[in-house]
Amino acid sequence: MTGPRTMLSFAADGTRFNYRVAGAAIRDGHVLVDRENDDDYCMLPGGRVEMGEASNVALAREIEEELAMPATIGPLLFTYESFYGREGERYHELSFIYAIQLPPDIRPGGPQRFLVREDEGKLLQFSWLPLDGPALSQARLMPPWLPVRLRTLSGMPEHVIFHEAGATW
Repeated sequence: MTGPRTMLSFAADGTRFNYRVAGAAIRDGHVLVDRENDDDYCMLPGGRVEMGEASNVALAREIEEELAMPATIGPLLFTYESFYGREGERYHELSFIYAIQLPPDIRPGGPQRFLVREDEGKLLQFSWLPLDGPALSQARLMPPWLPVRLRTLSGMPEHVIFHEAGATW
């Protein structure tokens, strides 16, 4: 794309709408997550889709921007709609999560040349968390339904609608 980037995130009627993509890099029983320096939760790497951009293309761009490396975008794992509140604002988020493959040397216990990176003024901290055990819940992987579903991938895309408890809609 050329010209200014138009991310699909806007406020309307007291709610912020986001269109987001994310990648699930699963290797050796671990999943790659990132945490922004000012958040108390983590998420799968990804970001917002730009106007006129296909979701898989947006994910490839976001991974290149955040990790400074290419990713092979695999099959679609999840589509989801989330309705939640954060910092006094209501959100309606539409998202696509794809399986992704990173270069072979990028793995738990391998060379970690990208563990801390700056992106759009935020410090991103990447880590590999084991799928089994309490690590994903302790790290507060968002959205909250994701840890269980990553452990039990069916091989078929799944659509999830999530309403955060206590969210006023």
